[in-house]
Amino acid sequence: MNIELIMVGKTDSPEVEALLAAYAKRINRYCRMAVTALADVRNTRNMAPATQKRAEGEMILRNVAEGDYLLLLDEHGAEYTSIEFAQWMQKRMSSGIKRLVMVIGGPYGFSEEVYARADGKLSLSRMTFSHQIVRAIFAEQLYRAFTILNNEPYHHE
Repeated sequence: MNIELIMVGKTDSPEVEALLAAYAKRINRYCRMAVTALADVRNTRNMAPATQKRAEGEMILRNVAEGDYLLLLDEHGAEYTSIEFAQWMQKRMSSGIKRLVMVIGGPYGFSEEVYARADGKLSLSRMTFSHQIVRAIFAEQLYRAFTILNNEPYHHE
């Protein structure tokens, strides 16, 4: 299975970028992982949130193929412990999915079209995080899931 992490907008934090790159490199030891940062929507200052979400949604959907499993990182998604998330990943890998596409949306979330296409939603916490810092947090949890599945000493319970 291949994993693609799609993120709306580029980060302006070199620290977040470095953490994301470090975890992506580690994950690539277990499976092929690509990271795609979509361009920011321009002129959002005078744009309604719904209009911005639609524009972001069009960019997201252009990067999703018909057979892809689309998982949205969304505050209303399912919440898992790290072990439960690892088990969720194992089920996806065993199911024959060729490409798992995980998306971190923009500041207002996702358009209705993206929600309609999604196969699932995942919440990292009931707390709110910036869509920038979520990149590093989620990449670490993805790496942790692979170490759990491979019985490596990274995760302590």
